[in-house]
Amino acid sequence: MYRFTMDGNHWIIRFSPHLDIEEEDKEIVIQLVLEFETKVKGFSHGESFLLFDDKLGAIIFRIEKIPSSIFTVSTIVPKDKWYKKTLLAIEPY
Repeated sequence: MYRFTMDGNHWIIRFSPHLDIEEEDKEIVIQLVLEFETKVKGFSHGESFLLFDDKLGAIIFRIEKIPSSIFTVSTIVPKDKWYKKTLLAIEPY
């Protein structure tokens, strides 16, 4: 769990217990959240969002604002696990 201040508000970043993520990658996630600061203001309690990173892949977040402001990193899906549906099949993205 990481605590930080963003735009005068105290926030926590929490990583789901099932995530096996290196400290270096956690630092990347934290930096991405800090860069995303201006967009976060528009999210409500309970909303989720995806943030794509070239190294890590798709990072899925959930926002809680009651009783504290918390970003929960639910999971990270690496790019080699992305798929898309076409007219004929489901293919790698």
